[in-house]
Amino acid sequence: MNTDITGRMLLAHNFNVADDSVPALSKEEFAAVFQVGLSTYKNLQCRLVNHPHWTVEILFPTDEFSPEQVGKLCAQALAEKRRSQQTDTAPLPEILVLGGIKTTPPTSDSPDALQPGNWGVDVVETNSGAAFLQGIAWDSTIAQKPADSIFKVELKEI
Repeated sequence: MNTDITGRMLLAHNFNVADDSVPALSKEEFAAVFQVGLSTYKNLQCRLVNHPHWTVEILFPTDEFSPEQVGKLCAQALAEKRRSQQTDTAPLPEILVLGGIKTTPPTSDSPDALQPGNWGVDVVETNSGAAFLQGIAWDSTIAQKPADSIFKVELKEI
């Protein structure tokens, strides 16, 4: 087992919820969702990053986890947090975890910036996943990309 091959994923939060079913999360609260929610996986390392777009860095051994598997764990961690915050019968937002590998040069020399070979991941909370994906033209955006360079996790009815 070769555990020295580490994948890097940076998460950004896209809170696209039109009602008050769940509160918005600060960057620190968003990072804590994954620091706590992924803590049972000893080989996943999470930290808050200092970047205007990216909020959380997750380091993972690529021989144990695929990027999509980490994305699914992230969706589950956020769903657990949201279930714990639910105060009424309003439906919780859908969660999308949309990832793509960076293939272009970095836009910043910051150590917290996305680097080539890293996964940039938008964690989306929305009332309608289908409408959100249509709004960002997801299907046409990914149409020419290799299948192993992107992933999408959808969690509905959490």
